[in-house]
Amino acid sequence: MDMKNFYAEVFKPYFYLAPSLVVLVGFFLGGFTLALAQSLGYFPVIGMKEFTLFYYRQVLGSPDFWASLRGTFYIAFTSTLLSTIAGVYLANYLVRCAPKNRLISLLYKLPITVPHLVAALMMVFLFSQGGVIARLMLKAGLIENISDFPALFYTRNAVGIILIYWWKETPFVAVMVYAVMKHIVGKLGDVAATLGANPRQVFYHVVLPLSMPGIISASAITFAYSFGAFEIPYLLGASYPKTLPVRAYFSYISPQLSDRPETMVINVLVSLVCACLVAVYYVSMRRYLRRWS
Repeated sequence: MDMKNFYAEVFKPYFYLAPSLVVLVGFFLGGFTLALAQSLGYFPVIGMKEFTLFYYRQVLGSPDFWASLRGTFYIAFTSTLLSTIAGVYLANYLVRCAPKNRLISLLYKLPITVPHLVAALMMVFLFSQGGVIARLMLKAGLIENISDFPALFYTRNAVGIILIYWWKETPFVAVMVYAVMKHIVGKLGDVAATLGANPRQVFYHVVLPLSMPGIISASAITFAYSFGAFEIPYLLGASYPKTLPVRAYFSYISPQLSDRPETMVINVLVSLVCACLVAVYYVSMRRYLRRWS
């Protein structure tokens, strides 16, 4: 193969992806550039034409912002941790049992197809203090009053929000990890079992370490989504502290256009957190792959 054909083969996928990438990257960079400019105080529509860090100092100096950041991180981290653990064990179960049971291999993917708003309504219908579970427990005599059922929604502990994200994200993690794990269990897992390793040893010492690229990738995606998600915290979150996306939304719809720079500061900071997460993921993956190469 000559060099011309070689470069043609190498760059052919990027050429096919170029139209969609130009649109996606263009919209993202355009929006981010506009948000960054407004966060720095450049908003000519209302006569603000000088760049300043005043709004960053104002937002970062606000206790409400740090309370929102802690709440947002708590929801994203907790839901990601629980989803990753459950998704890894579900993927391991699917690798061993799904080929024998097609119904299970189909049912576990159903939560992925359910929109988050529908999932939220379903969870409220089931797990709110006036929901089905509470009424069944009342009928069974397990609680004396509907109010005895724990409040899962509109509270600072955000149990209901985490429950929704856990239900939605666990199958997603399982799908990504399953794609990696099925090639390991069928080859290296059989070799380890032949050498005398029991199923527990095969999983923890062979399958789990070699599946880490898929696990890290899935957890990074779920954390980034949970950190920047708006609709579930908006509908079911506590009145205080609001998550950062909800806080940015209420600031954005303010009739005072002079509040817009603060909104864009929050959006820029959320984007930077997600970008830092991607960078950490990239570095971790390189170190991990170098270690196992």
